[in-house]
Amino acid sequence: MAVLRLERPLCVFDLETTGIQVVHDRIVELCIVKVMPDNERRSKVWRVNPGRPIPAGASAIHGITDEMVADCPPFADIAKEVGDYLDGCDLAGFNSNKFDIPLLAEEMLRANVDFDFQGRLAIDVQNIFHRLEERTLSAAYKFYCGKPLENAHTAEADVLATLEVLEAQLDRYPEQLENDVRFLAEYSNRQKVVDFAGFIAFDAEGQEIFTFGKHKGRRVREILLNDNGYYSWVMNADFPLYTKKALAQIRQSMR
Repeated sequence: MAVLRLERPLCVFDLETTGIQVVHDRIVELCIVKVMPDNERRSKVWRVNPGRPIPAGASAIHGITDEMVADCPPFADIAKEVGDYLDGCDLAGFNSNKFDIPLLAEEMLRANVDFDFQGRLAIDVQNIFHRLEERTLSAAYKFYCGKPLENAHTAEADVLATLEVLEAQLDRYPEQLENDVRFLAEYSNRQKVVDFAGFIAFDAEGQEIFTFGKHKGRRVREILLNDNGYYSWVMNADFPLYTKKALAQIRQSMR
């Protein structure tokens, strides 16, 4: 199996949560496998009390109940530790660009940990898979690794499966994929975004644009100059905290 060529550590991670809404839902379990440039692997798992009941539907998927996290710390208590563990690392996951990274960013900002996700390469193994085979993680694992995925929807099992699938993808597609984190990050990102949740992206000329609403496709700086109320509306509406942070940084850079 291919061994990842890394210039700095790669943190492959997965979240189990109370649901699938980035703004409203919370983490109940986080697993990170840190792959070092020499291929040494270090694994950490945190169980988290989300501070709210875990819906039965979510528990049915990942098997974590309110009783199991009753004595676990809230995310705010482990946020700095998680941030330190991720420091100086690139990121990888399965559907991580659309869900895990934005939700983790929300939890970090709620905990007042100003962890910068920009400047990091992010590989989304699901996007590579969908571009080449169109499957789910369990199907991807069986397809690439030739065996069923045991304990699916536990954070650690999903992380280890994601890492194994990524390595198998490098073996299977040597002509399409380069064993290089920057290439894999660019290949697995269908659109270059500013805020990970994808509400603000870059156009072909590298300028920030809105991807939603009445100003969809228009440049952010143009809208901030000509529609004074739009900034206030976004900042007070139900958008992810990281999206609001990114918009505020753009506005600040214009002064």
